[in-house]
Amino acid sequence: MKFIIVGKNIEVTPGLKSAVEDKIGKLEKYFNPETEVHVTLSVEKDRQKIEVTIPVKGNIIRSEQVSNDMYVSIDLVEEIIERQLKKYKNKIISQKQSASFFKQDYLDKEFMEEEEIKIIRSKKFDIKPMYPEDACIQMELLGHNFYVFCNAETDQVNVVYKRKGNTYGLIEPEY
Repeated sequence: MKFIIVGKNIEVTPGLKSAVEDKIGKLEKYFNPETEVHVTLSVEKDRQKIEVTIPVKGNIIRSEQVSNDMYVSIDLVEEIIERQLKKYKNKIISQKQSASFFKQDYLDKEFMEEEEIKIIRSKKFDIKPMYPEDACIQMELLGHNFYVFCNAETDQVNVVYKRKGNTYGLIEPEY
């Protein structure tokens, strides 16, 4: 695996570089040697964040972890990526173009799926036309982190959602 490690508001010391390469390097058993691993280490106040992105043809394997210690964040991100790989192995194999990035023995090995996706509840409701700002207010009143509504400006179904930093996002269909 080829590591591309950058730091934002933090110097990538030899110790941090070694910790990243050792911990994330454990994933080498799943990938071909040419696979690039993009790692961004950043510090914002007391938040030590690591973002790992592994581009494979047609997909991106990605995890982001935050803690108050960079070494803890590095440990967490490796566990999450390994869990993702096991969970989505069958999906990756079915997309033949992506399979070329992985070692054959990993593709041949069987993993028990951690959880099957099951829809346990279905809900129907009236969608009333409203403006995105009003939808945000309604979402807050309900205590949800997203809200589906009919946009009064476009007459299309949209979704507003809560983002980090007490901000909101809007998802609109593209036709």
